[in-house]
Amino acid sequence: MKFLVIWRMELSLLSREMAQAVAKVAKYAEDLESAGKLIARYHIVGAHGGAWIYQVDSHEEFERLLARSPIFNFAHFEISALAEMGPSASAPA
Repeated sequence: MKFLVIWRMELSLLSREMAQAVAKVAKYAEDLESAGKLIARYHIVGAHGGAWIYQVDSHEEFERLLARSPIFNFAHFEISALAEMGPSASAPA
């Protein structure tokens, strides 16, 4: 299962705790990439946030990984489940 997460920092929550959380995001992302759970991540130019694509085995796993994000309590999230398109989508894995 793949999920697109577009997240934006909630600047009204700016605090020392938020700054500490932001400092931990890179390591969190690297760990997810190493585990094959985060397959792409992008910065949204001109915004305080990003777009990440997770690849997980279940929605429960996705929710668990998202909740462990250092910025979980400091950002707004837009989440979309992704589905394959085209001829390869119907081929057995």
